[in-house]
Amino acid sequence: MRHVYLLMYDIADPKRLRRVYRVCMGAGDPLQYSVFRCELSKMERHLLRERLWDIIHHGEDRVMLVDLGPAPRDDGPDTVSGRFICWGAAPLTVPERGAVVV
Repeated sequence: MRHVYLLMYDIADPKRLRRVYRVCMGAGDPLQYSVFRCELSKMERHLLRERLWDIIHHGEDRVMLVDLGPAPRDDGPDTVSGRFICWGAAPLTVPERGAVVV
């Protein structure tokens, strides 16, 4: 069963920050800078932890993963998305990138 997670991080070094960002982009959708919504199985969560564990400096950086409960099923309403309320500017959207042929 997949769960929805809120993934947040605070990384002290710009090089590690870029590496953590790339890993997180592969795991979920960005909501704000350093905040992602991820739908992960137990195995995916474990693999994400291992990848981030190898990147971060454990004395300077911080990563937090909050379990928001089971992921919505395709045949039912998305009750998890209803928990996200945003005031002000819309949540961060990452532009679609197409292939570049040179």
